[in-house]
Amino acid sequence: MATHQHAADSVAADDVAHHVATKLAEIGQRFTSGRRDIVAALSGADRPLSIPEILSSTSGLAQSSAYRNLSVLENAGVVIRVITTDEWARYELSEAIMGHHHHMVCSVCGFVADVRIPDDIEHTLDEALGVVAQRAGFAMAHHRLDVVGVCKSCR
Repeated sequence: MATHQHAADSVAADDVAHHVATKLAEIGQRFTSGRRDIVAALSGADRPLSIPEILSSTSGLAQSSAYRNLSVLENAGVVIRVITTDEWARYELSEAIMGHHHHMVCSVCGFVADVRIPDDIEHTLDEALGVVAQRAGFAMAHHRLDVVGVCKSCR
């Protein structure tokens, strides 16, 4: 059965930079100032951010540089891309840093909100998904869940 790292087990804020630097070094990359700016923007957010949101919270980072740096951070396993229904993907720090959670995605505007599920429900969900995976001959490692609907602002 899959196991999840919950928010209480996430990497302490003081250790985020060290964790990111270590993961980057593992793939032969450095923790440059542009990457530090992106990680800081994502660390300070309470939800996944789009490229325009990341750019507005950093100083002097070009859009092309943001895309390149996000790609490197994704390859290092410290940033994940959350696909939405609008033109912008959203980005957030990985579960190894932020803890296990899910997303609510608005199908109208693309807004994404993080959602943490109580442990008992998470356990039940994990078991059910494990059964589905097993029936399909699939070995489940973990799960991500996006609940798609219409946000309060768009209703």
